[in-house]
Amino acid sequence: MKCDFCDQKATVFLTQLVEGQMKKVCLCDGCAKERGVTDPTGFSLADLLLGGLPGGPGTAAASSSPATPGNGRKCPTCGFTLDDLKRVRRFGCSDCYATFSEEVGQMVKGMHKGTSHIGKVPEGLMAMQFRNQRLEELRSRLDQAITSESYEEAAGIRDEIHNLSETKS
Repeated sequence: MKCDFCDQKATVFLTQLVEGQMKKVCLCDGCAKERGVTDPTGFSLADLLLGGLPGGPGTAAASSSPATPGNGRKCPTCGFTLDDLKRVRRFGCSDCYATFSEEVGQMVKGMHKGTSHIGKVPEGLMAMQFRNQRLEELRSRLDQAITSESYEEAAGIRDEIHNLSETKS
């Protein structure tokens, strides 16, 4: 395949949904570097597709529309602004998450069911963990019963430990 900007062989292939349509861009190494594809803070495929192609559908509109100022907040470490975050959809550094936590929380709520990850537990793992916790508890009680010389109680606990151990294997 050839680069969309020149006639060299394309080595970088980008695909993104823009306004409900799949857009593809093929770039050679030179054009990719020139357009900031390798720079995570300066590249937006949507900007490239809508305004970067010669004669592209957003070329004139992109240059004439003024930038909308954000709320003025910047990350104290890297200088990333809220506008940068919205444009790039990535953080500039690890401190950006704390700086823009309110906005990120709203973004996550819009994308997922909740804001905390519950995850899944493999089948049988919970039962195994419960059994192991129960065995530890019983062993502790057995030690206490032996220390207090309650041998009848200790025998009952020993039998329960034996039964739980047999079901494990």
